[in-house]
Amino acid sequence: MPVYFIGIDVGTQGVRVVLTDETGQVRASAEAGFSLTEQSREEQSPLEWWNAGWRCLKSVLEIAKTTLDLRSVKSIAVTSTSGTVIPLDGQNEPLHNALMYSDNRSALEGKYCKTVAEKFHPEGYTGFNASSGLSKMVWFVTHFPEKTARLRTWIHAADYITGKLSGHFRATDYTNALKSGYDVNNDCWPAYLFEQLPLKKEWMQQVVPSGKPVGKLLPELANELGLMQITVVAGMTDGCASQVASGAVRPGDWNTTIGTTLVVKGVTLQELKDPEGRLYSHRHPEGYWMPGGASNTGADWVTAGFSDRLAELTQAAANLIPTPYVAYPLRQQGERFPFIAAQARGFAPEGLSDAELFTANMEGVAYLERYAYELIESLSGETVRAVFTAGGASNSDVWLTIRSNVLNRPVYKCAQVSGAVGAAILAASQTHFSTLTEAAQAMTHMEKEVKPSAELMRTYDSCYRKFVGLLREKGFIN
Repeated sequence: MPVYFIGIDVGTQGVRVVLTDETGQVRASAEAGFSLTEQSREEQSPLEWWNAGWRCLKSVLEIAKTTLDLRSVKSIAVTSTSGTVIPLDGQNEPLHNALMYSDNRSALEGKYCKTVAEKFHPEGYTGFNASSGLSKMVWFVTHFPEKTARLRTWIHAADYITGKLSGHFRATDYTNALKSGYDVNNDCWPAYLFEQLPLKKEWMQQVVPSGKPVGKLLPELANELGLMQITVVAGMTDGCASQVASGAVRPGDWNTTIGTTLVVKGVTLQELKDPEGRLYSHRHPEGYWMPGGASNTGADWVTAGFSDRLAELTQAAANLIPTPYVAYPLRQQGERFPFIAAQARGFAPEGLSDAELFTANMEGVAYLERYAYELIESLSGETVRAVFTAGGASNSDVWLTIRSNVLNRPVYKCAQVSGAVGAAILAASQTHFSTLTEAAQAMTHMEKEVKPSAELMRTYDSCYRKFVGLLREKGFIN
């Protein structure tokens, strides 16, 4: 008998809900946007998230019940933004709007948290900045002492929806807790958080592996939705959920998502330690590690300068590759991954036609991706076995061809890559399957595999060396 799973993804601009079967096929979906304001990058209403998510959830089940038995829906999971936190009172009501990951008001607190962590707990996560949950907690306690006096629990964005579904707000998962200061290696909230920072241990949640059951759907919600009291499981950050949906869940598997920026995430047997802080590691539900890093370079240059002629330029690029040109399409000053260089600026040869520049930029992003994977292999001592891909750039066959040949390995594109689908896989991972690996193998399907050719690889090897040489010549890398 078929079984079904629900995934909810609460993003910055809206919420998406999907219902999948045990093969990963999406059987119903719905989405809704939020009423964004100028302040939405700093604060958002968790209640608005819940109301929008509830509408989508009801819509999905209304669609689904026409073709399937809702009694076969088994579990539900939630994913949302990393670093977004909410202070709750004793009745589990928000004392304040959610402090968004993109809220920069806690920049000074981020620097302070980083300094304190490096001094008192260097073996744990120390990469705190304005986008970290810990920084926002310290900022809030400093600026809102009256609300702080009524504070009972700090939670993360995904935890709020999980709590509204199950009534259990005191649990979170490894991926969300990392940037709130949790030591995922030693499985504890380190003492420095309470001895050196103005936080209390009783405010912090229990931390469990993503996918672990934390409760049942509240009876009144189950009745209204026409569901059984399905299992609610611990969630995951949106970046990690998208990685799961891409199929990159086994040691040696890596995923590159190229949207506005280039984000690399993968799975290693051992924790990857990067002394320069370019990469940091989440904890995999099966005890492995999930390192990742995000560049300031990606595909934003496409939208900014080429979107009106995309089909024409893509066709031209197919006839131009490989080009002899070396470009780096960074649109802002400063790079953070796979190298850190505050002075970094994009570059390209002068006098190129639009088609040549478009093609060279695609190649430049691929060179940056290769540099990232070479860094990862050197730091981890483990082999990058497979590269999966997602994001807008993965829709370009020409760009996939460039990347495969620059990387010297096949690139795999999954059919359904989204945070909501990743959440549905997570929901199934310990309620129907035995592990996340087993769930992902059953519920993800390759849409495309692009393999390199010997001739293109040789040319791109030479161009890649020129790219690295230019980065070194400009002082971006040593």
